[in-house]
Amino acid sequence: MALEIERVTKIFNGQQALDEVSLRVETGSFLTILGASGCGKSTLLNMLAGLETPSTGRIMLDGESVNSPGPDRVVVFQKPGLYPWLSLRDNVAFGLRMRGASNIPWREVDRVIELIGLSGFESHRPYELSGGMQQRVAIARALVMHPRVLLMDEPFGALDAQTRENMQNFLTELWERIHATVIFVTHDIDEAIMLGSRLVVMSARPGRISLDSTVPLGRPRNWDMTTSSEFLELKRAARRILAGETL
Repeated sequence: MALEIERVTKIFNGQQALDEVSLRVETGSFLTILGASGCGKSTLLNMLAGLETPSTGRIMLDGESVNSPGPDRVVVFQKPGLYPWLSLRDNVAFGLRMRGASNIPWREVDRVIELIGLSGFESHRPYELSGGMQQRVAIARALVMHPRVLLMDEPFGALDAQTRENMQNFLTELWERIHATVIFVTHDIDEAIMLGSRLVVMSARPGRISLDSTVPLGRPRNWDMTTSSEFLELKRAARRILAGETL
């Protein structure tokens, strides 16, 4: 299975947000999309989710057109969006309820809660959880749907520095265990390089792909790698694009 983006352009009210973006994302890969605010990276993610449609071009998942939202593509946003009156367990199961599941597979819900390391907190309400724990619940709510593609729109952007680093480590370890296809949007260069197996850097509006590179770092990763020559070379290239320079 592959997700294919073919010459996608998006225009809002006469303003072009994306300009002929083309990508192929292989099954099980971890792609990070880096770009400054307003470059169209979240617009692209919304189109992958089926929340927006391309003005021109097309998006295909396993040979089928992506034209609307579906359980095979689930989005994790910057804000967890948990329901304060529901327990952690019920928040995780909420997407299944909305999909119309007549019998909630509670064993699977509990398995995913264990997977994200929150067993014992099932009855807690969101206000009783830290920011990082709330974002784990949002990820669990997505995983329990068994999506083929996990779309993440700056999910750690609102967290403090230490919690953000902890969540980055958590997500990397989780991806290595479940081998889901992840597309992760961020404006943080270090985060994009440390998380992704492949890095795409977008230019300013209208968004175009200015760099598409394999991340030359092995796994498992640690933050000491940020001083390596491979990391610094890729970071310099990304910074030049974000500054509007050409490579």
